[in-house]
Amino acid sequence: MDKQIKGDPLAISPGVGKASWTNKLKRSRIAGPSMSAVRDELSSHAIYPATLAVHAGSHDDPSTGAVGTPIYQTSTFILGEEQYRAIEEGYARDRFIYSRYGNPSQWAVQEKVAALEGAESALVFSSGMAAISASVLAMLDKGAHIISSNELYGGTYSFFHHELPSLGFSVTYVDPRDLAGIEAAIRPNTMMLYFEAMTNPLLKIVDIPALSEIAKKHHLRLVIDATFVSPLGCRTLEHGADLVIHSASKYLNGHSDLIAGVCVGSRKYIDQIWPRLLAFGGCLDPHACFLLERGLKTLAIRMRAHEEGASQVAHFLSSHPKVQQVFYPGLETHPDHLLAKKLLKNMAGMVTFAVENDAAAIKLLDTLTLMRQATSLGGVESLVSLPYNTSHAAFTADQRLRMGIPPGCVRMSIGIEDPRDLIEDLSSALATL
Repeated sequence: MDKQIKGDPLAISPGVGKASWTNKLKRSRIAGPSMSAVRDELSSHAIYPATLAVHAGSHDDPSTGAVGTPIYQTSTFILGEEQYRAIEEGYARDRFIYSRYGNPSQWAVQEKVAALEGAESALVFSSGMAAISASVLAMLDKGAHIISSNELYGGTYSFFHHELPSLGFSVTYVDPRDLAGIEAAIRPNTMMLYFEAMTNPLLKIVDIPALSEIAKKHHLRLVIDATFVSPLGCRTLEHGADLVIHSASKYLNGHSDLIAGVCVGSRKYIDQIWPRLLAFGGCLDPHACFLLERGLKTLAIRMRAHEEGASQVAHFLSSHPKVQQVFYPGLETHPDHLLAKKLLKNMAGMVTFAVENDAAAIKLLDTLTLMRQATSLGGVESLVSLPYNTSHAAFTADQRLRMGIPPGCVRMSIGIEDPRDLIEDLSSALATL
């Protein structure tokens, strides 16, 4: 690896002891950190997402010629003049010093995710919640107010509802599709809009461009959790978000064998989040980075299979006499179908439907043989769960009804199996109701 990495602040003023940009308030931010010029070479061509998923961030090992990115299983790195200067002059994130600060295995994944999102920079975390907590806290001033969805992922809601108030922050929860209500909730101390691109379990699509207009009008930061849609489903930053967060345990990794999170955005914002990563200690270890990078390489073909399978399963369910309702944005009956067609390039693999009641839903799950009862989503295997006793167990039946979640609600994450086998499994189970 070259001694001087592209984008090195010292490259701006070669031979100068102090980096020339340190006293310039309006200095431009560079993309990075980066171990090679591979991403720059890729971005100069008309590269498709499937190609970026394989090649961006990956580099051939200069010592052995290994095609796959090695696992840099080390806690620390040898220090020299270059590293000491980076610490002294404030660009330690651009050098390998200690694996909590940065590691080549982390950089490879970060470059790949940033390329897929069309972003300048990214950070990987030890979980999706580590990414959410560090990113949100880095973007807020003392006493700030957040406007968020009343249909949040349970872990995010718990953090917003229990942890943020204890730190002096406040949160207002609103209907994610009620733009007037969102704008009406803005206060003088509001700093952030935080929403999920696709909600759980009803798969509502959030109008990110409209949220971006509200955010810009009121000088707010827009943060979007895009876990349910993936970078191949929606280039969230291009629609106006300031930051996009993913639970990488889901579609990005895709094999249900890893807990990880990522945050993606401009170098300016990611540099603000990086100190929180250091302080909270939620770094991703090198072997987990290897697993995540390997999973990302097949993201494009997996997302095509997820979408194809989900579409076929949703259409089957929509015509079944024992199914009360189907929620899938690829169906014309979904209330956000037109918005989904406008914003999403891939509808992903989530399908939610309702049978007569919760007892029938339990019987259905117990009768399925191919689909497995488990939480999480985005893996190669199809998973099924009931919101009333998992993600939304803390709510009463009346509260769930007000949220639009009907009795007998079943949430499925369609994997990459042959849809015909999944439909046969569902057909046999539904016949027992």
